[in-house]
Amino acid sequence: MATSVAPPVVKPEAAVRFDELLRTREARLAVIGLGYVGLPLAVAYADAGFRVLGVDVDAARVEALRRGRSPIRDVPSPRIAAAQAAGRFRPAATGEALGEADAIFICVPTPYTRNKQPDTSNIASAARAIAERLRPGQLVVLRSTSYPGTTQELVLPILAAGGLRVGRDFFLAFAPERVDPGRTDYTVRNTPVIVGGVDAESTRRARRLLEQLGAPVQAVSSPAAAEMAKLLENVFRNVNIALVNQLAMLCDRMGLDIWEIVDAAATKPYGFMAFHPGPGIGGHCIPVDPYYLAWRAREYDFHMDFIELAARVNEEMPYHTVTKTLLALNGKRATNGAPRVLVLGVTFKKDIDDYRESPALKIMELLIRRGARVSYHDPYVPRLTVAGRSLASRPLSAATLRAADCVLIVADHSAFDYPWIVRHARLVVDTRNATRRVTEGREKITRL
Repeated sequence: MATSVAPPVVKPEAAVRFDELLRTREARLAVIGLGYVGLPLAVAYADAGFRVLGVDVDAARVEALRRGRSPIRDVPSPRIAAAQAAGRFRPAATGEALGEADAIFICVPTPYTRNKQPDTSNIASAARAIAERLRPGQLVVLRSTSYPGTTQELVLPILAAGGLRVGRDFFLAFAPERVDPGRTDYTVRNTPVIVGGVDAESTRRARRLLEQLGAPVQAVSSPAAAEMAKLLENVFRNVNIALVNQLAMLCDRMGLDIWEIVDAAATKPYGFMAFHPGPGIGGHCIPVDPYYLAWRAREYDFHMDFIELAARVNEEMPYHTVTKTLLALNGKRATNGAPRVLVLGVTFKKDIDDYRESPALKIMELLIRRGARVSYHDPYVPRLTVAGRSLASRPLSAATLRAADCVLIVADHSAFDYPWIVRHARLVVDTRNATRRVTEGREKITRL
């Protein structure tokens, strides 16, 4: 059950003091979790003039950051080094200094279990680390995506267990992350932010904190409303991707070109938003969020059949991709024995280094299970483990392409020279329509 919220009895001078700390950049901030969400946030606040403590349980990651090396492409290493040289960013492997912070962000991973149930253990661990050092006046902002109710039903009781009261002694809000890895046009500095506090003063303080980066901030009535808004954003994408993926499978049977059809429909200036088919979905939110929402709905005797069906359609796409690949290979191999499949791109979208929940992993696993000899090339992922095997990215050369019975395009990185790839490949299965402008060798191309 959620912990009760204290009446708004915050002394005006305390609120003014918090605002003044933000205005003068004297406020000390902390970010727990230095991954694709937390690290860009921490460095953005450091760039804005705040002193930021970054905490991560991965000691190797912390050590790399201390040496000025960034583990993700969205935050260049020189920014890390500059922030540390200016004394505005301090990575740490423990939360011993969390008590020094005036505001703390929780940006930890929220995966699901093998049974597709929410795994909020990282949030709970972060909350306990804060609770051990919680002091009056601190603001805690959860940014990790989770089901509606997480902030008030999971985080709040942990923080309040020591006797401090929310809304009076400390403050708590939820402001969902909206990171889209690889984008440079929308970042934490200009992407609008949603925030909902446990009480009015928590909302006000969180809003003031979030406004320091320059992006517009919209307050909603509660943390649960903000949590639901975040799930709606990603479930919307999941459902529409599922729709076009299912249409792609139907068009395949009917001999129609789904890419042509989507482009034609997109000429309508209203009432339609183009989504494109692919080999599956990946990343830290879209494959996960529908299950968080469906799980939460069942607690209210409500079944999100529509959303769960969409999730299942998208999960079927790697299987469809493998079937399509094996059918394309059938009768076309010039070599004996197991087919050799070279996967191009293993990240979940183009031009990033993030392969969490990438459909490429499932596709490679299924191909291996079916006896294929699988290798891959990805300029952003030097090594990965699939089906218990450690694989290294192979150099992309004409010889590598010719040696493969099939080249399977899963992530359409801009760095790939598709005409050159098609020229040297024996067979190409294109799941991203990356070869749409290739004219020479089109007879070798099979599209999703």
